[in-house]
Amino acid sequence: MKAPADCQTMQELRVQIDLLDAEIVEKLALRAGYIDRAIELKQIELLPARIDDRIEQVVDRVRARALLEGLDPALTEDLWRRLMEWSIAREEQVLGPDSP
Repeated sequence: MKAPADCQTMQELRVQIDLLDAEIVEKLALRAGYIDRAIELKQIELLPARIDDRIEQVVDRVRARALLEGLDPALTEDLWRRLMEWSIAREEQVLGPDSP
């Protein structure tokens, strides 16, 4: 991939954005696979779908990473909270909302 500053036209820039978008979707699909495995492990370990302490750990970590990368931490937190809520809902389909 080219660096943003190396793109000389909007067409070049759009190609790079499209490539990046494909990578992001690929990574999100991989993350969903980890969530599916978490469902299996949580059943074995008798853990609930929602673990509030873990949610806040993840938020703290991604906000800190956003700051290091020069990305808006509030936007990053919002995106991750939405992603985690989707993940929890996916887990709750199997584990139930009141899992132990």
